[in-house]
Amino acid sequence: MEKHICYDKLTKKKQREIDQKRRGTWLGVNPVTRRLEDSKVYNRKKAQNWKKDSGIALFS
Repeated sequence: MEKHICYDKLTKKKQREIDQKRRGTWLGVNPVTRRLEDSKVYNRKKAQNWKKDSGIALFS
């Protein structure tokens, strides 16, 4: 049975080995935080959508 040695007292090489074992992969998940856009905030891109509108509306 190995003696338990405090992580802080291990050599840097051993600390790196332990850190690499603990690290996992994201398995295709993007770690960037996602959040919904606030509908009350002014959005410049959305404001210019009126230019793309052809102005012709056909009602059946």
